[in-house]
Amino acid sequence: MKILLLGKNGQVGWELQRSLSELGELVSLGRNADQNPGGLCGDLSNLEGIASTIKEVRPDAVVNAAAFTAVDQAESHVDTAFLINAEAPGRIARECNMLGAWLVHFSTDYVFDGKSENPLRENDATNPLSVYGQSKLDGEAAIEAVTDRHVILRTSWVYGVHGQNFIKTIMRLAKERETLSIVDDQWGAPTGAELLADVAAQIIPQFAKSDGKAGLYHCSASGTINWHGYARFIIETALENGLSFKTAPDAIKAIPTSQYKTAATRPSNSRLNCAKIEQAFSLKLPPWQSGVARVIAEISA
Repeated sequence: MKILLLGKNGQVGWELQRSLSELGELVSLGRNADQNPGGLCGDLSNLEGIASTIKEVRPDAVVNAAAFTAVDQAESHVDTAFLINAEAPGRIARECNMLGAWLVHFSTDYVFDGKSENPLRENDATNPLSVYGQSKLDGEAAIEAVTDRHVILRTSWVYGVHGQNFIKTIMRLAKERETLSIVDDQWGAPTGAELLADVAAQIIPQFAKSDGKAGLYHCSASGTINWHGYARFIIETALENGLSFKTAPDAIKAIPTSQYKTAATRPSNSRLNCAKIEQAFSLKLPPWQSGVARVIAEISA
């Protein structure tokens, strides 16, 4: 099997380079052509370049881990967000369809408004609250419109050893400040880039043998926490790994979202029901605490 990976330098893409390499020939591309094999285009803002790359590589599957993920910046960079998150996935899907290739694409819990009190299922009504969420939802629709041979994985609160994320931000701020104020009315499941990469590597051989497994899936770690509880867990775990901070766990204050203004509105409920993917691919998604603790231990080493 020949796989084309887009977004190799992101949190998920970094881990996908490891997991996908076990499945066959892997061509991994980042945004900068001068760092890609043969100068291939991996820049999703260059639609013609991406299309030419797919034609040249002729993969059996494309895994798209590239996206415009700066949620607040998307509010003021609307055209760029929709180009990268909506138009580009649609173009990738069209090229895959012409080749008969599969497409694995990552999406987000931000396609929902968070008003539901239950873990969200794939067929629940969407209602994005932000440009980022709408652009990702449009990307899903663009893929679904042109190819049946796709798997879209919606996930939440992604973190990893590579790249910037909430874990690293909290650890940095806790070294600088006596207290932190973190919202406690947004709920979800921190999901490791390593977990997403491993899931992708497990499901690709399965759906490649069965068109019946194509479609949209929710994929996050199990369990739920709010951002305040998550921040406390990060500091408590890092302390157990021998690190020291100015901020003690008890000095992390809980505040409502209304007291923490951001350019983009976040959903209050980002809990995803992942029963569909677990049943379809015989998976058991681990609790969020295990992945977070493992990454903190690696960062702390």
